[in-house]
Amino acid sequence: MTNIRDIAKLAGVSKSTVSRVINNEGYVSEEKKEAVQQAIKISNYQKNMNAVRLSAGKTFLIGVVIPFSDHPYFAQLIKGISNEALTTKYHLILIQSDYKESREIEALDMLKHKLIDALIICSRICDWSVIDQYESYGPIVLCEDTRGKKTPSTFIDHYKSFITALEYLYQKGHKKIGYCIGRRSGPNSLRRESAYKNFMRKINEPFRPHYIFEHCLYFEDGERVLKQIREISDPPTALLVTSDQVAAGILTCSQKEKIVIPEDLAIIGFDNQPIAEIMNITTIEMPLVEIGRKLFLQAVSEEAVFHEEIDIRLIERKTV
Repeated sequence: MTNIRDIAKLAGVSKSTVSRVINNEGYVSEEKKEAVQQAIKISNYQKNMNAVRLSAGKTFLIGVVIPFSDHPYFAQLIKGISNEALTTKYHLILIQSDYKESREIEALDMLKHKLIDALIICSRICDWSVIDQYESYGPIVLCEDTRGKKTPSTFIDHYKSFITALEYLYQKGHKKIGYCIGRRSGPNSLRRESAYKNFMRKINEPFRPHYIFEHCLYFEDGERVLKQIREISDPPTALLVTSDQVAAGILTCSQKEKIVIPEDLAIIGFDNQPIAEIMNITTIEMPLVEIGRKLFLQAVSEEAVFHEEIDIRLIERKTV
């Protein structure tokens, strides 16, 4: 395999001159630069990127952990992360965890063994005690509220977003309010549940566990939710749906289940995905692309804001 020494000999220049040409650093006369470039072409020399990264002390790789690759929420985060990465020398390694702790630990081990320079976790499954063990190996950035901890984050205050939606529904005359969630054990989900319980207490309504519908991630889950509501003797009159995709599924299947929206069941989605606009779904807008962009900046720049909360807003449409 051709190396820098071979290129230098072929071009009739020093190794340092070849290095300057290859790395585009320092002054090299046009004559010598042309000789080096010609030698590279003749010998079909390929830069050893491992050697370059080793000398720089960086891999220029950022790991990004997502639970699913086919969900619009995470697709928007990845879009923001990758758009920002395109403006730098960094490349992304996508790690799908499927919410399995072992896979998230594999990603953390990549950071530990210097296979990546930083790790962005878009939705965490590992306990804080695990994350803490890896903090010293490089930047770990989370998409959740980490205020009070030494881990940087860009996040939505999901407690606040739920209270905003609940208050809106209450002002519209709803007290029997339920919600749909992907998983109940995640840190963001726990904040939502806390907001829900506190709000029900505030308006003197009992906590009804059967008003919480789990494993709601995709469009088709909307039909399942409606069938479950049909079986409740005293069903909710409104739902917070933490995915616009699921909200769209509920709206689409409501006619078949003979449920009129919003008269029988008001719904508020989350994210403000394009499908919410197309189907006129009231939703909580979350600027996910912007969140992704900021997560990347936190991973690569010490000058980025350490904990950054992103504002949400309610978009009023026809499902409430």
